[in-house]
Amino acid sequence: MLSHVVIFWIKPDAAPDAADVLLAGCHQYLKDLPGVVNFHAGKMIPSHRPIVDQSYQVALNVVFTGKAAEEAYQVHPKHLEFVDKVFKILCEKAVIYDFA
Repeated sequence: MLSHVVIFWIKPDAAPDAADVLLAGCHQYLKDLPGVVNFHAGKMIPSHRPIVDQSYQVALNVVFTGKAAEEAYQVHPKHLEFVDKVFKILCEKAVIYDFA
């Protein structure tokens, strides 16, 4: 198993519903790709704890069967379409954490 965590920062000048549009795009383009074992995307939850990063708006956690599945996902046409049609339009930054 390999976990692929993506933290998204939306552009400051994006529409007020940009987080919802980003989440819808994650589900539309990424949820059902081959090798995906578990998929979860959601908005940042505010916390009173100062150690909790609250600077981002949306996070994605995709669990794959393994490294080969994650590598195939990266070049899958639907993932590339997500990058072009959703990520590049709405986001100023993403940070990715992959771990097994």
